[in-house]
Order: sequence, then C-alpha cells, then structure tokens
Amino acid sequence: MTFDLIVRGGTLVTPEGPRRADLGISGGQLVEVSEEITADGKALDASGLHIFPGVVDAHVHFNEPGRTHWEGFETGSRALVAGGGTSFLDMPLNSSPPVLGRAEFDAKREIGEQKSLVDFGLWGGLTPINLDRLDELAEAGVIAFKAFMSHSGLEEFPAVDDLTLLEGMRTAKRHGLLVGTHAESNELTRGLTEQVRAGGHKGVRDYLDSRPVLAELEAVTRALLFAEETGAALHLVHMSSGRAVALAYEAKQRGVDVTIETCPHYLHFTDEDVERVGAALKCAPPLRSKAVQDELWAELLAGHIDIVGSDHSPAPPDMKTSDDFFALWGGISGAQSTLNVLLTDGYGKRKLPLEAIAALSALNPARRFNLPGKGRLDVGADADLALVRLDETFKLTELHDRWQQNPFGGEDYQGRVTHTLSRGRTVYQDGKFDDTVRGRLLRPGA
Repeated sequence: MTFDLIVRGGTLVTPEGPRRADLGISGGQLVEVSEEITADGKALDASGLHIFPGVVDAHVHFNEPGRTHWEGFETGSRALVAGGGTSFLDMPLNSSPPVLGRAEFDAKREIGEQKSLVDFGLWGGLTPINLDRLDELAEAGVIAFKAFMSHSGLEEFPAVDDLTLLEGMRTAKRHGLLVGTHAESNELTRGLTEQVRAGGHKGVRDYLDSRPVLAELEAVTRALLFAEETGAALHLVHMSSGRAVALAYEAKQRGVDVTIETCPHYLHFTDEDVERVGAALKCAPPLRSKAVQDELWAELLAGHIDIVGSDHSPAPPDMKTSDDFFALWGGISGAQSTLNVLLTDGYGKRKLPLEAIAALSALNPARRFNLPGKGRLDVGADADLALVRLDETFKLTELHDRWQQNPFGGEDYQGRVTHTLSRGRTVYQDGKFDDTVRGRLLRPGA
C-alpha cells in the first residue's frame, strides 16, 4: 500500500494511554495505525515526539465579518495551529452582523472558507429577536445554538429571557442540536453592577465583586432545569467555579443531557493576576480566587469537566485602555495556549494523564458536537495531528493572534508544539506556516 505521508516513530496519545506507533495517511485521513509501517514513501520522523489528536477548540470568537480588526479567521487560525489546534467552532458574535439567520451564516462561512487554515464550524445565535429563524439556521448547518443569560456586551445580541431559552431548547431538541449558554444571572450581574457604579467605584476589584460565583450558580441551576424539562442537550460554556461544575455534574448523574466546559484562563490565572495584569485578563465570568480555582481543578481531576475551550475573544488595544475597568472590553486571547496550559498546569503539576488532556481538548468536543472525523487517532479519522516535544520547556514569546495581547505570553510552558497537521498537510512547523492550506466547513455528523 502507498501513502501520501507516513508519520514514523511517535508516541500516540490514545484513550488507553500513550503507545508508540506509525501513522499512514492518504487522502487526508488515517488509513493505517500500526507498530511499524514498512512501506516506502514520504515520511515525517516523529521520534521523541508525542502525537496528540489536533485540538478541537469549541469556543472561539474570530469576529468576521465586520470586526476583522479585532481578530479574523486568518490570524485567529494561525494562533490556533501554532498551539496544536486543527479545528474550531466560531461563536455567532462578535461578528457584525451576528449569526442570527441563514444570510449571516452564509456570509461567515464564505469568509472562513477563504481565510481559515483549518476546518471550522459555526455556532448560531439564540436570542429573543431571532427565535423564528432557528429552523433556517439549523438547515444552514450551524453546529449549535448560543444564548447569553446575561448581557452579551453587544446590543445586537440580546440576552435570552426564560421563555426564549425554553422555546429555543425545544427547537434545538427537534433538530438534534445543542444549546450552549453563557450562564450568569442577568438580574444579579446588572443589579450588582448598578450598585457598585452608583457608589463611584470602577476598579478591578469592584468589577470582580459585581459578578460573584452566586450569579453563575443561579443561571446554571435555571439552565439545567430547562434542559431537564425539554430533554434538550445543554452545553455550559466557560464554567469558572467548582461549585457550578458540581451542580451540573449532579444533574448529569440523574440523566440531564449536559456537558461542562471550562477555559485555560480559569485554570491558570486567579483574581490576583487580574489586579496585576489588568485589561488582558478581563472576562465574564471573571477570574476567581485561588480557593475557587482549586475547587475547579478538583472537579477537572475527578473527571467532571468534559471540555476545555479557549474562549479566545480579543479586541483592539484602544478597547482595552481605560481607568474604568467596567468600560473595558471583556475577553481573553488564548487560542494558542490551551494545550500548553493543560500540559504544564495539568500533566506537569497536577499529574493529569495525557489521555485526559487529549479527551478534554479533542475527543470530547468532537463527540459532543457530532464531528466523527475529529478528535481521535484511529483509522478513518481525519489526519489532524499535534506533534509535541513533551519534555521541552519553552517560553511563549511568538504570538500569532492579531493584537498579541495574550496574557499567557512570556511565561514558561511544558511541551512545545513542533508540527500541526490538518487532514495530513503540515500547516505549522517550528514557527512557520503553510498559508496555502484552507479549511472547510464542519457540519454536525459530517
């Protein structure tokens, strides 16, 4: 048998644990996985490297069309592949207009096909102003629906009221699609913010105090109740506290169809870092105390968290500059750092097994969002690979997102990504990109 490429001598990170094997690739897929492939042909020497399934980042904001100056498919996907990412699911905001109907979906899809270095799926919005357009979004091929239970920061993407969320879940259930929720109580976050600002307070700690863990717990409880009532599949994005994860995991144990996502910044940084670093670490829900972070890690190590997504959400420097912390755009740049945070803080410091890292970053998101070709190193899967020199410590200095305001930059990490392959093509190698590679749209089940 002949192959387009043979990846030789690497250590595969599989659900059963690491094992040495060769990979035979043809037509963009893995067609042989065996201890030794004896065929001749073009080869990539992976001796001394660990091979992970390429990161499937289920939560990014690449913002095209309309806000390409914040980030775009080109620069965003470059950052992603430099960190071992081979596919992503782009949120319906902060593009302008947001993806609330088929026309907006088609416009975003076309730009992605022109500019993205890797495969991508598109979330559709679930808001009070497009409830009657969810069917057309499902037919267009959205990967899931996204709803904000608190203010999104954009007037054109309003938060859901309870009835909208309930009816949206019913529609999603009918189409076999997920509903992802930004779970913070609008009542609590709005009311606390008004109280704080009425007193003239505008600092970092004031902002952090205006979005307490309680606001997350209240919204999670409500979302779980609606999912249980409708039978809809619920995905809780960017959970920031162990208590919220525990609530959701308990519901899962009693049969609610829910998955739980957290982000590298909640695992790596704390509220003290926000006070030290400032605007680059503003997000919602906000970063928490070390005690809350330890509870989050305990839930992750117990296997109660399903997915780690970057929630990469950049903005231009002028939107990150103000003496009023409430006025700053909230969003953290991190698409390049997910795998390295898990390897450094997880595998290196907390003994998180490599197979768990592969599941959190690739296998689980691929399964949850019904992407059968992604997230695994099996025959028939897409040849999406991240090759990592696991024993190497390096300083993250080469950033590839548009504004390079990545707060992870400048720190030391374990496990340098040497190569990223998208459907068998080397799109990234040792700091260099193949900009001729283009991704394709991912649809559920395809």
